[in-house]
Amino acid sequence: MEFFLISMLNGLSYGLLLFMLSSGLTLIFSMMGVLNFAHASFYMLGAYLGYTISRFTGFWPALVLAPLLVGALGAVFERLCLRRVHRFGHVPELLITFGLSYVVLEVVQLIWGRLALEFRPPDMLQGPVFTLINHSSEGLSVVWGRAAPELCHAADAAVRVVCSPFPATRGFMMLVAVVMLVAVWLLLTRTRIGLVIQAALTHPETAEALGHNVPRVFMLVFGAGSALAGLAGVIGGSTFLTEPAMAATVGSIIFVVVVVGGMGSLAGAFVASLLIGVLQTFAVALDYSLGSLLASLGVQLGAAAQANSLVKLTVSQVAPILPYLLLVLILIFRPKGLLGTREG
Repeated sequence: MEFFLISMLNGLSYGLLLFMLSSGLTLIFSMMGVLNFAHASFYMLGAYLGYTISRFTGFWPALVLAPLLVGALGAVFERLCLRRVHRFGHVPELLITFGLSYVVLEVVQLIWGRLALEFRPPDMLQGPVFTLINHSSEGLSVVWGRAAPELCHAADAAVRVVCSPFPATRGFMMLVAVVMLVAVWLLLTRTRIGLVIQAALTHPETAEALGHNVPRVFMLVFGAGSALAGLAGVIGGSTFLTEPAMAATVGSIIFVVVVVGGMGSLAGAFVASLLIGVLQTFAVALDYSLGSLLASLGVQLGAAAQANSLVKLTVSQVAPILPYLLLVLILIFRPKGLLGTREG
């Protein structure tokens, strides 16, 4: 039971990190129609800037300052580069953001090097937020923080005790992602700024006639989406690893999330992020071969099929391709995505 609960929580935390990333990309696409290939690069920039700022000011100021800097860089890029090619269509936009991703990667390696950096979270986030204790005779219990050693060791050899801590960094990641979801939703639906943004998207001429600077609105939207990626970078970099390959690790996954959830749908991105996070986490944790899994489902395999190397693969080995298989199925059976409104 503790395996299921911890795996589910790990999957939800990873899914919420994906949502923190994909929400900025979804925001930019839904408001501007721009599919930003450099979005994961802003995530990487957030991690590296957060690491550098935290060395001088500590983690908490870095958690605020790094996303603001990344957002400012995103707004400058939109103003000086992206806006100039916007009138030429989607292909130039894709190419210029694709080129930016390589520029950011080279700049990061030039400044911070090619090796991974030790971006440590603050002391209050080091250690578990709670510990699940599975006692063979007393059942499942929860202890906040780190469990005492005597609780994880049974005096009787016949009694089995398993302690499963849940890291505080993952709990903090989940909290920030949920707060961010509520804040973005309230901003877009309950404030004047959100109404202006939506009006600039659907009726730009009318919004401009009412005195709103539509290009400036788009610049701020792009900067806000980049800042969300930077926020995810600070949290993801301190929780996992800050290295030059971190953008490539999540870059393709967030596009899968956006397409599976529905292009431009924030709610769809949230559902798809959780689905993919849980799917991958459980797949990585399972050490069953595909043959034994099919046998448990009642599928009988012949001797030739059992000798096939493909059947001998474990579920954890095929876990990295599962999101892309899900993407293929979604594009075949529901091209507009889970909660999307536009086809393709």
